[in-house]
Amino acid sequence: MHDFILPVTSGEENKATLLELGAVEPLTKLLTHEDKIVRRNATMIFGILASNNDVKKLLRELDVMNSIIAQLAPEEEVVIHEFASLCLANMSAEYTGKVQIFEHGGLEPLIRLLASPDPDVKKNSIECIYNLVQDFQCRATLQDLNAVPPILDLLKSEYPIIQLLALKTLGVITNDKEARAMLRDNQGVDHLIKILETKELNDLHIEALSVIANCLEDMDTLVLIQQTGGLKKLLSFAENSTIPDIQKNAAKAITKAAYDPENRKLFHEQEVEKCLVALLGSENDGTKIAASQAISVMCENSGSKEFFNNQGIPQLIQSLRSDSEEVREAAALALANLTTCNTANANAAAEADGIDPLINILSSKRDGAISNAATVLANMAMQEPLRVSIQNHDVMHALISPLHSANTIVQSKAALMVAATACDVEARTELRNSGGLEPLVELLRSKNAEVRRHASWAVMVCANDELMAVELCRLGALDILEEVNLSVSRKNKFSEAAYNKLLNNYLSLKYSLTGYLSSSNIISDGFYDYGQINPGTKLLPLKDLCLQEPSDLRAVLLVNSKSDVSPPPSMEDKSSDIGYGRSISSSSSLRRASKEKTNTGFGSPTEDKSEPTSGRNTALSKSTTKEKGSRKGRGKKEEEKVKEEEEVATAPKLAGEGSPDKEWYPPSDPDFCVYVYEVTKSIFPITNIKEQIEALAKYVAEKMGGKVSKEKLHDFSWELHISELKFQLKSNVIPIGLIKKGIFYHRALLFKALADKIGIGCSLVRGEYGRAWNEVKLMNESRKGLIGALPPPEVYIVDLMFHPGALMKLRSKEADLYRYL
Repeated sequence: MHDFILPVTSGEENKATLLELGAVEPLTKLLTHEDKIVRRNATMIFGILASNNDVKKLLRELDVMNSIIAQLAPEEEVVIHEFASLCLANMSAEYTGKVQIFEHGGLEPLIRLLASPDPDVKKNSIECIYNLVQDFQCRATLQDLNAVPPILDLLKSEYPIIQLLALKTLGVITNDKEARAMLRDNQGVDHLIKILETKELNDLHIEALSVIANCLEDMDTLVLIQQTGGLKKLLSFAENSTIPDIQKNAAKAITKAAYDPENRKLFHEQEVEKCLVALLGSENDGTKIAASQAISVMCENSGSKEFFNNQGIPQLIQSLRSDSEEVREAAALALANLTTCNTANANAAAEADGIDPLINILSSKRDGAISNAATVLANMAMQEPLRVSIQNHDVMHALISPLHSANTIVQSKAALMVAATACDVEARTELRNSGGLEPLVELLRSKNAEVRRHASWAVMVCANDELMAVELCRLGALDILEEVNLSVSRKNKFSEAAYNKLLNNYLSLKYSLTGYLSSSNIISDGFYDYGQINPGTKLLPLKDLCLQEPSDLRAVLLVNSKSDVSPPPSMEDKSSDIGYGRSISSSSSLRRASKEKTNTGFGSPTEDKSEPTSGRNTALSKSTTKEKGSRKGRGKKEEEKVKEEEEVATAPKLAGEGSPDKEWYPPSDPDFCVYVYEVTKSIFPITNIKEQIEALAKYVAEKMGGKVSKEKLHDFSWELHISELKFQLKSNVIPIGLIKKGIFYHRALLFKALADKIGIGCSLVRGEYGRAWNEVKLMNESRKGLIGALPPPEVYIVDLMFHPGALMKLRSKEADLYRYL
């Protein structure tokens, strides 16, 4: 029967024929036959038949696992052991077969058979065990059965297939800490190192490295390897090997172990960095990827991060130019970790010409590569010289695609990149012209917290000048941020800071929405007061308002000191005749520029919200005084030069007025220019702040129709005057200097605009029924000169109507009457 059955079952067609003839089911009954020879031959048949998938399926349904496992009993012949284990090895190739073998107690007899004198039995048993330990439950049971020692013994086998299967099995079970401890206790590491040292066993090196990689995760095992000199041998072996897969697995082993801080320290002491740098020079992409990944983990150690500054970064930059997307992604990841919080490494990356390939990666098809490259660039942009260099590589255009990505990590890193690089007007203009603001604003709606945070950060940085703030508000950024900040779970510090930054750099909108401008909100040319609007209402741009026909709507008040009109020739100080056109407006610009420089950049959203005590801004006073002093020594040549500059500056404006194709400019306001000149000449030099405020208040009242008593307030025909101006200008927009009869809100705006020009700190507050007023802060005169902490300054309201120049304490009866009655 033995000689007859084997040829019949040896071919796939014969196996299928036996199955079709229904021979399998009756054969299963012979597994328990009384005759030993019958049982043996039946077992041999099933050992061969079980390689057929259809037979395996039928055997599972017939539930013969108990009968097959019974053939593994010690008293059975070796040939029965051989074919029974072969059958189980075939059955264990599928999940259901594994479950049946485990549930019927097949693991224990298989482990016992690892000590069989027959190599076929060993091979079939270890193969079946390898298949079974893919399941966690089987691995746990294997440890209880003390399977590691007999598996280690198989490494001494003279048959490579048995050694290979034993190493593969160890590679799986040593993922568990308990198995690693058992391997260490049974001198398994020594066996593995010896295999690596034996060149004749190079076909086993890859699997041996896989086991060692698992063992290196265990601190005690790593220390043992290091103490016995095995770690140096391992690194030398990896560095000098010519087999790419061995080098790759060695780097992977280092990566897995290096996630533990203590392991990283040990690796650093063994100079693992040199090995990894050498592996970066491999021509094999897999080795480069594994080495880059190992570096990205190792650089968590400060010593390693410093080492790679001189060696490693140039090689990683070279990898960024690889044709392989995977290599570029891994190299970018390593650089991202190396440059994080390390300016030296960021500089090294730039010096290695890394900016260009990093920007090229932003157009990669792999999201991981894009996010890693963006991180490196953001880290580099923390330094101004590098940021300028990055900006010169057209980075804003390169960021458009990542900003449109559907991947939240890419979105987050791209927004962070914008926050890092859009720190000056030119970069922000490039971003706007490239179409980057639209996707950036959309990211504010993201459901991902990090994306919202970084997008808010980027918007906060971009909103550092009025032009960008206006554009962002037009795109809906302010409305989205307002909605986000209403949600406790969605808002963050950056969303709140971005909202405030947008308003603080778009003062026309801020005043219309909130009815309040603080002393730090400096009114500049182009500011307009449209009146109160409700949240969610769009504020039309000044240009659109100017082009509208006059209507019954409230007049829009415009502040604009830019004009081509020269000062009156009767002014005494001719050397100062350029003051109101240049020096004064420039001093205001200096205040704004200084403020922007302070708040601009890749910084924290936390801003100093405290308002200065009323009085001239120190920086402004010094700069303006310096300008004023420097003008005294000017000769005719310098005056002529300045005059020429002014003519050049006004030429585009005059050209623009005559043609609709030219750039549009807001209406000029020669009267307001004269106001600025006069208050600068007569009020700015006053050293006492209180006297300055009183003088300015009287000046404003004089220009707006003079003092008006409470009794005659209703006879003050300012409405007719405003209507006449609308008719004359054929527009609802009226320059503030043209108003000669002004009520509360006209005067308060003029006072604030002029006070900002000469550095008097004051706020502008809108009330109801056409009321508005200015608040200033003054120190109590009686407290000056006293030792100790000074009390906070007191807030006063400036009277511009009834008793111009009078100062009323906030919340006093007089102040309340002025504001509300």
